[in-house]
Amino acid sequence: MSSVFQDAIANLLSPIGDLLKDPSVSEIMINGPHEIFVEKKGLVFRVPNKFLDDESLMASMRAVAQSVGRVIDSDNPRLDARLPDGSRIAVVIPPMAKNGTTVAIRKFSEEKLGLKDLISFGSISPDAARFLDCVMYLGKNTLVSGGTGSGKTTMLNVLGGRMPKTQRLLIIEDAAELQIKAEHVVQFETRKGNRERGIKEVTIRDLMESALRLRPDRIIVGEVRGPEALDLLNAMGTGHDGSMGTVHANTPEGACTRLETLCLMGETKIPPDAIRKMVGSTLQMIVQCSRYHDGGRRTSHISEVLGVDEHGRYVVRDIFRWVQTGKEAQTGKFIGEMVPTGYVPSFFDEFIANKLPFPKTNFKPPEWAIPILKKAA
Repeated sequence: MSSVFQDAIANLLSPIGDLLKDPSVSEIMINGPHEIFVEKKGLVFRVPNKFLDDESLMASMRAVAQSVGRVIDSDNPRLDARLPDGSRIAVVIPPMAKNGTTVAIRKFSEEKLGLKDLISFGSISPDAARFLDCVMYLGKNTLVSGGTGSGKTTMLNVLGGRMPKTQRLLIIEDAAELQIKAEHVVQFETRKGNRERGIKEVTIRDLMESALRLRPDRIIVGEVRGPEALDLLNAMGTGHDGSMGTVHANTPEGACTRLETLCLMGETKIPPDAIRKMVGSTLQMIVQCSRYHDGGRRTSHISEVLGVDEHGRYVVRDIFRWVQTGKEAQTGKFIGEMVPTGYVPSFFDEFIANKLPFPKTNFKPPEWAIPILKKAA
C-alpha cells in the first residue's frame, strides 16, 4: 500500500487514532459517527470519541476501500478489508445500516503469541497445549471452532506455527490476517470483482483449486463460511494431512454440523448422508474456543471426531474440557481449569510409535473433576 493511501487513511481516521494506537483495545465498534465502543480484556465500553458527521466517516471508509482496490457505495454497501497495519475492518453503510455507517475494526496484534502465552493467559492447560503440539506434529486434520471474538484466529496462528519445519503450508483467506510463524508459508487472498473496472472476482474456491496444484503439504482456510468447505474436506482426505480451518459454531458437535451445512451450500450433487460421512471420516480434531461472560477467552474443548453412528449423528469425544469451579467476588472472573476427561484418543498408538513425550497418564482426570465431568456428560 502506498504511503499516500496510508497518510490519507491515518488523517481521515484521526478521531479514533488514539484507539488504534492503544494496545489494550482489541476491537473498535462504530455505530454511526457519534457512537463508538471499544473492547478491552473481552469487555465492551463506550468511549467519547466521535467523527464530525457521517460524511467524514464515509470518506474514511471510501479511502480504506480504495486502498485495497475495492468500492463502497450504494451499489456495494458492504466492505471487508484491511487497514495499513493489518487490522481487519468490516463496514455496512446506509440505508442498510440504520444507525449510520457501521464499522468494526478487529485490531492487528504485533505480538505473535505461542502456546506458552496461551498457557500464561489461562486459555489452555500445559498438558492440553503439549497434546495439541503432538497433534500438529502428527498432522491431524483440525477444525478450530468458536463464536465471533472467541480467539479462533489466535489459536490457528499458534497451531500453524507448530507444524514441522520441513512442510510447505498454503494459507487462503478472504482478508489476510493470519500471522503464522513457520519456515515455509505461502499466503493467498481473495479478490472482489468490479464490473466497471473489468476486475474478475477470485474466490476461496478458485484459490483452493490453484493451491492443490502448488504442492502444499498442508492447507489452511482462514475462515470456512461457504461451499469451499467441501474443497477443504477433499484436500484433507487426499494427502494433505494436518490441514486446518475455522468455523463459527458453539460446540464441537455443532462445528461438524456447520461444516456439513456449508458443504451443501454449493451446487454439489453429493447426497447429504454422503457429506455427513465424509465430514465424520475426514475431520479428526476440533479445538473449541469460547468467550465467557467474564470477558475471558478460553479453549473450552479439545475433541476427537470418530465418525457417524447408525443414527447419522456425529460421534465426538472430548479429550480435554475447561471446567468452571467458581467465581472471584471482587473481579467477577471465572475460576476454573482445563482437565482431561479420561478419554484416550484413538490414535494414541501414534504417540508411542513416534516416541512423543506424552504419557497415557496425562489423560486421567483429577479426582475432584470426575463428578463434574460425569454431570456434564
